[in-house]
Amino acid sequence: MFDKNYSSALNHKIFEVVSRASRELNVDSYVIGGFVRDLILQRDAKKDIDIVAVGSGIALALKVSELLPKKPKVQVFKNYGTAMLRFGDTDIEFVGARKESYQSDSRNPLVEDGTLQDDQNRRDFTINALALSLNPDNYGDLLDPFNGIEDLANKTIKTPLNPDITYSDDPLRMLRAIRFASQLGFEIERESLESISRNKDRIKIISGERIVEELNKILATDKPSTGFLLLYQTSLLELILPELTALNQVEEIEGHTHKNNFYHTLEVVDNIAPNTDDVWLRWAALLHDIGKAPTKKFNKKQGWTFHGHEFLGGKMVKKIFERLHLPLNQKMKFVQKMVMMSSRPIVLSQDLVTDSAVRRLVFDAGEDVENLMILCEADITTKNPMKFRKYHHNFEIVRRKIVEVEERDHVRNFQPPITGEEIMAIFNLPPSREIGILKDAIKEAILEGEIPNEYDAAYHFMMELATKMKLKKAE
Repeated sequence: MFDKNYSSALNHKIFEVVSRASRELNVDSYVIGGFVRDLILQRDAKKDIDIVAVGSGIALALKVSELLPKKPKVQVFKNYGTAMLRFGDTDIEFVGARKESYQSDSRNPLVEDGTLQDDQNRRDFTINALALSLNPDNYGDLLDPFNGIEDLANKTIKTPLNPDITYSDDPLRMLRAIRFASQLGFEIERESLESISRNKDRIKIISGERIVEELNKILATDKPSTGFLLLYQTSLLELILPELTALNQVEEIEGHTHKNNFYHTLEVVDNIAPNTDDVWLRWAALLHDIGKAPTKKFNKKQGWTFHGHEFLGGKMVKKIFERLHLPLNQKMKFVQKMVMMSSRPIVLSQDLVTDSAVRRLVFDAGEDVENLMILCEADITTKNPMKFRKYHHNFEIVRRKIVEVEERDHVRNFQPPITGEEIMAIFNLPPSREIGILKDAIKEAILEGEIPNEYDAAYHFMMELATKMKLKKAE
């Protein structure tokens, strides 16, 4: 079991200053929440610390700043009764102890001053209600009214009060419960898990931005499938990402079935997790097959097909990003690109790997070709050991070919050896269809390996084609 006094662990200089500031203001203060939880679990120290004062959190923050050598700027949020300052590389947030009440159409509470116990009552989970005293008479003592220390030991996510009240008051806590279960490897208490299912529709009052913040944290875990299975089990996923749950339908016609693309997708996300911390590449893994549900068809000759699912999936990515208020910038375009190209290396690895096919792959993927290969290797979920080895071996061949072709032909950031402006000058032509034909022909000849990616070869090729097109060089 864990200790009861953590005074020796509170060795961050800020705690000494907060304690002194509290004495001078004659208010009690405590460090509470995630910092305490992670301190007890001996996880990496958080870069943000929450301080609760039984009095004015803003006044305490100002006093702390006054006592610190460089007097850091205090950001004050009067509407919330909170203040924040930065000390070194750590954000310190101060709040006055409070009690809260909620209205059904909002997760923003009505707030009034309260005691430390009131403040602990309003916390989302018992493991986040743990507080350490910063007061001289009991400095470092653990205050644990809900036996959160036992829940830490038992690896349990549990609400301090009735879970129906906790989750209905602030539905974002349902996603936080699942996120903490994923991050910490904990289990959500049965009653709490059932309460999430009962209150799932309350998630509709939460903004897309807040939902995405939690989804990103789940995707960033070592095994994202844990969180997504809990989202599915509680029916939250159906409300947040119905395109994903639509994949959990396996049909059989005339003895032909297809794989369950929902569970396959979760495997792919788990497979990619050890190989990248890029949350957008993990999003691509999560969404790479979403076009399969709407494109699924059966015919006697081929069985089940999903023709064009990558193209449709790319279009669906934009709609999902818009709905969830994900960034509609290069990050979205990257995910779209990965989804639309997700089968290309797989198809390539199943055939004879030609230089021209690899050139086209590198040309289309550009700087993202390595990310695409990481995604496609994660997509290998076969349980057949021989097939697994064969597919990975073939991918190694594709990787070697990419290196060879790129060193020789330089198509990753393709710049035509002859620009459109040069072509116009050479033939004294304005922008026209003929210029486009010549540019495209040069590009295709390079990608097909007919000519090297060099100026002289491109010029010679262009002049031959121009003769056939009856274009004359300007005098």
